[in-house]
Amino acid sequence: MSEKAKTDPRIRIVEGNIALLDVEAVVNAANKQLKLGGGVAGAIRNFGGPSIQAECDRLAPIGVGQAVITGGGNLKAGYVIHAVGPVNGEGDEEAKLGGATLSCLQIARDRKIQSLAFPAISTGIYGFPLQKCSRIMLRLTRDFLRENEHPGEVVFCLYGEKAYTVFKETLATLLD
Repeated sequence: MSEKAKTDPRIRIVEGNIALLDVEAVVNAANKQLKLGGGVAGAIRNFGGPSIQAECDRLAPIGVGQAVITGGGNLKAGYVIHAVGPVNGEGDEEAKLGGATLSCLQIARDRKIQSLAFPAISTGIYGFPLQKCSRIMLRLTRDFLRENEHPGEVVFCLYGEKAYTVFKETLATLLD
């Protein structure tokens, strides 16, 4: 199930497992040590195989708001962009989430990646509010795409109906 934005065909919202998407790059909601644990990272590890963790081990650690790129291992996606979002309550979370989102978009632009898929960064075990996350990530992505040719398409892949609905409704409000 998916919903294309009426006025921005380059942004798409889907519900499902990001590790199974057929896109050029997926974003991993990473920790600073780039250890592929649970949630999105666990799905990427399980479907992508050990080569992704091996590359992460060579690149770690990175700071909150930063991102790095690795190969996609056995995923359909050729690349994984690992972005470290904020832990809710650590301070300056909105700016840090914005930094993580922009870092991913900049990597995609610089690598001329055509299709990029984001999860709802920091909304799992990091506890960042889903509604606030959707506003920050979608607004920054919309603005970035207005100024840049790449990525050609950005998919927000949400796990669960609630997250899907929040992002879909937020996108509709941003485009009104």
